[in-house]
Amino acid sequence: MIKVLVVDSHPIVRNGLELVFKEHSDIDVVGTVGSGVDIFEFVRRHPVDVIISEIDLPELNGITALRAIKKEHSNINIIMFSYHPEEIYAISTIKAGASGYVSKKEPIEVIEKAIIRASKGDLYLSEKMSKHLKYDDTKKSRSRIYKRLSTREVEVLKLLSSGKKNKEIAQELGINEKTVSTYKARLFKKLNVTNLIDLVNQGKHMDLT
Repeated sequence: MIKVLVVDSHPIVRNGLELVFKEHSDIDVVGTVGSGVDIFEFVRRHPVDVIISEIDLPELNGITALRAIKKEHSNINIIMFSYHPEEIYAISTIKAGASGYVSKKEPIEVIEKAIIRASKGDLYLSEKMSKHLKYDDTKKSRSRIYKRLSTREVEVLKLLSSGKKNKEIAQELGINEKTVSTYKARLFKKLNVTNLIDLVNQGKHMDLT
């Protein structure tokens, strides 16, 4: 059985989730609390696998509580369950350590799916937010690659991306064409491309400001 703690300032939400999962074969709501502060006392006294928590809580908001709980109890997975728009809060709560974000507008089947995923250590996000997260990770990956380039390599990449030829780049940077070719070869290797078109495309996708 997945032991679940429900955290919400509204009794109707807490009682509603208790009733929904009362006869569930895999999910057991072992308790409910109404504030962020009360979470800590509960998890110290009772075993919990998954916490379902609202963001807006009295005394201590859900995101602050999330970070603190994950520091003390890294084995507990937390799902943020809120009326706030997911496009504003979902990614930030995942980055803070949540295992999922479910809008209160979703049907009960979605929170059930999120609980089961979280209990296995997996992440739950809506399809739309999953795509957004992958896009964000891709941007981070590009940023990490970009940081590996030297200042001169970045300058050469900028000029190549703007359509400049080797001779023009050499003149602008005050170096010879052979040196420009050397920098291009390094860029091919570091950016894992094999032709100029792909190299220029990589440059255009990076923030070369």
